[in-house]
Amino acid sequence: MTVSILGTDYSVTVKKYSEDGEFERLECGGYCSGSTKRIVLCDMSTYPGWEHEEADVLEIVHKRMLRHEITHAFLEESGLSDNSGEVSGAWARNEEMVDWIAIQGPKIYAAWQRAGCL
Repeated sequence: MTVSILGTDYSVTVKKYSEDGEFERLECGGYCSGSTKRIVLCDMSTYPGWEHEEADVLEIVHKRMLRHEITHAFLEESGLSDNSGEVSGAWARNEEMVDWIAIQGPKIYAAWQRAGCL
C-alpha cells in the first residue's frame, strides 16, 4: 500500500517480527523512515508475547500503530521533525505527543465533520 503524505508517497508494509531486525533493535512494533519514505509495521501476531492475542485486539493495535507512524511521516514531510529544537528529545519526535495526535486524531476529525468545518 502507498499513502500520500503532503504529496510524498510512503510505502506501507507489514512484516513478521523475524523479517525485520529493526523491530528488535528499536524495541517497537512499527517505524517510519523519512529518508526511505517507508512505514513498516510488525504483524503483531508474530511479535514475542503477542502470539495468542485475539484478532480483534490485533486489528485495533494495527490501526493505532499505523496512525502513529503516519503522524511521524506528516511531521517529517512538513519539516518539523528536524527543526524542532534539539537532536535528541525534539518535540516533533516525542513519542507521547505523536501518540496523542494518533489516538485523538479520529475523534478530532469526527468533531470537525459534525461541525461542518472541513
